[in-house]
Amino acid sequence: MDYKITNDGIIVSESDLDLDETLDCGQAFRWKKIVSDYECTYQGRFINDDLTVSQVKKGEFLFHGISERNFLEKWKAYFDLDTDYSELKRCFSEDETLSKACGFAGGIRLLRQDSWECLISFIISQNNNIPRIKGIIDRLCGMYGGQFPDAAELAAETPDSLAPLRSGFRAKYICDAASKTSSGAVNLAKIAEMPIDDARAELKKISGVGPKVAECVLLFGMYRTEAFPVDVWIKRVLAEYYPGGFPEYLRENAGIAQQYLFHYIRNLQEK
Repeated sequence: MDYKITNDGIIVSESDLDLDETLDCGQAFRWKKIVSDYECTYQGRFINDDLTVSQVKKGEFLFHGISERNFLEKWKAYFDLDTDYSELKRCFSEDETLSKACGFAGGIRLLRQDSWECLISFIISQNNNIPRIKGIIDRLCGMYGGQFPDAAELAAETPDSLAPLRSGFRAKYICDAASKTSSGAVNLAKIAEMPIDDARAELKKISGVGPKVAECVLLFGMYRTEAFPVDVWIKRVLAEYYPGGFPEYLRENAGIAQQYLFHYIRNLQEK
């Protein structure tokens, strides 16, 4: 990854990035596509910035109107720009199925999101579709002046007070997550550092957090790349292409590999 400073912002050169594949693949829900640009407002309370990013040409992206310091301190890590995805894909492509998946959508990157926002987002995602998830999260942020509420703020809510979100049965899970996180009964920072099985168990102390949501929080909110969310699409991948189990040599970065597989099989089946 290279970058240069311009009057318009930061121009990033990165061949292993595609905005559509990365920002609209179901790993984050605050990005909005406006014509060819992607806009995000308060992408996680702890990033605390607005960002518009657009593709200038193939492999070149403009991060509009931000300073070099802002880019280096916040957005460079968020887009995982220090990781060599070309090398990851080379390794993945030793597997025939993953080779096809990487060739199909080679611009996917793992977004390093805020763990609290990620937890609530994937609680909301249960038995839901992406447009509806985005709508619920938009309404939630709207209740707090456009920013994502922290755990203490949400702990003051009840399922009844969250009724305007139209989140259904998920409201009581949101409240439980907020209560346990704000009280310290669940410590997301400590969970991120735990052995993976202990981390899974701790997350599942929250009502409504089952295996899939726990894996998503670990992968997308804590950058535990060994986490491996399994939904209906990945179940199909495993049954059809990996009946003997997922390749052992890929387990360290299985979550990133899963992103390529998920995007590939979902689009293949839908077509």
